[in-house]
Amino acid sequence: MKIGDKAPAFTLPASTGRNVSLKELKGSWVVLYFYPKDSTSGCTLEAQEFTGLKKDFDALNAVVLGVSPDSVRSHCSFQEKYNLDVLLLSDTEHSTLQAYGAWQLKKMYGREYYGVVRSTVLIDPKGTITAIWPKVKARGHAAEVLEDLRSRTK
Repeated sequence: MKIGDKAPAFTLPASTGRNVSLKELKGSWVVLYFYPKDSTSGCTLEAQEFTGLKKDFDALNAVVLGVSPDSVRSHCSFQEKYNLDVLLLSDTEHSTLQAYGAWQLKKMYGREYYGVVRSTVLIDPKGTITAIWPKVKARGHAAEVLEDLRSRTK
């Protein structure tokens, strides 16, 4: 997957109880951010920062979607506990995570395992990938994505 590619299609269950598909978001910018686990420090910070900037993203006709392998139930608890206002999608089968390159082999303490690499993809209103942030740090990332989007919508 690279900039200029058509974004891989997906339909995933959301924290709202309904399914969300990329196809239904055509005409809007889509910020698709991938994160490892609900209620962990980095993932909470990232979700809070996207929540804090939600009105700015809305003003630019952008939908922010967080994707992790956690269940819808976990997402609902996470949103309620931290008063999050971003839509969280559950990818328990890892299909969307794999399609976007966020499900990768990782190493910790000499042990190898597959998991989510924190990353973000910006999709334009026509469904084309316009920016990719691989292996991001949570702090300040939402603002970085917002600034990039602002520069594209001037």
